Amino acid sequence: MSPSNTDRIEKQILVRAPQARVWRALTDAGEFGTWFRVKLDGPFVQGGRTTGHITYPGYEHLRMEVQVERLEPEVLFAFHWHPAAVDPKVDYASEPTTLVEFRLEAAGEGTRVTVAESGFDRLPANRRDEAYRMNEGGWVQQMGNLQHHVDG
Repeated sequence: MSPSNTDRIEKQILVRAPQARVWRALTDAGEFGTWFRVKLDGPFVQGGRTTGHITYPGYEHLRMEVQVERLEPEVLFAFHWHPAAVDPKVDYASEPTTLVEFRLEAAGEGTRVTVAESGFDRLPANRRDEAYRMNEGGWVQQMGNLQHHVDG
């Protein structure tokens, strides 16, 4: 069975900075928190879980939790999380997660950043469409935040 056209979101930007600089913005917990608007409790470690509080206005009551899948320096940062987990009364722990992958590649005088989130088709039917819609728009915003953070 092949995935539907609503199983995967992919966005791409060009950042006017070397891969090492973009990598730091993605994988240093403090820098990630600045542009993603989350205060993380600890660093990203391959195979480890990282949690934190959202700092985006109106969502400060929410926690973010990611399970780091892969850290390939200056090439790939991947983690699993529960997408659009915005209802504090719901325990999302039993739901499947999606996979978020940030891929970096040299592009002229900068770095091409591709973010892809996949696995929406596995989510419960009552949450699938809303999670996809929220994250489709969310990744547009976050990629802009990353670009602004690094480009200044």
